[in-house]
Amino acid sequence: MVIFGLAVAVFILIQFVPYGKNHINPPVTGEPAWDSPQTRELAKRACFDCHSNETVYPWYSNVAPVSWLVQHDIEEGRGRLNFSEWEAGSRRAQRAGNEVREVISSGEMPMPIYVLQHPSAKLTDAEKMALIAGLESSLK
Repeated sequence: MVIFGLAVAVFILIQFVPYGKNHINPPVTGEPAWDSPQTRELAKRACFDCHSNETVYPWYSNVAPVSWLVQHDIEEGRGRLNFSEWEAGSRRAQRAGNEVREVISSGEMPMPIYVLQHPSAKLTDAEKMALIAGLESSLK
């Protein structure tokens, strides 16, 4: 009973840690020259929550320690590829263009844990191929 009480107390206390609670999206300053509306829609469905400044935060992103994990994934995702702060020809853009085929076709992206919580992000094989082709074209 004491251990349960301590666990509840710790859970309550960690709710006051501010990391992961600021759900203000930075402004969109640029996007790739999308090759088609379909490519943008597929990217929005499967990628934008972590790879853009248009994140839609789910309810559980307000509850620590899950909020910490969500915030970490968003920061890491935006750091690698951010469709909302696009600079064509930048080193980051070139790296992203080179990696999309590998990370999407291998199932690394979208992350499996993300797909569990967001079933609409699960792409069929045809959608994966369309997204890869579209991103490769758009990210040049």
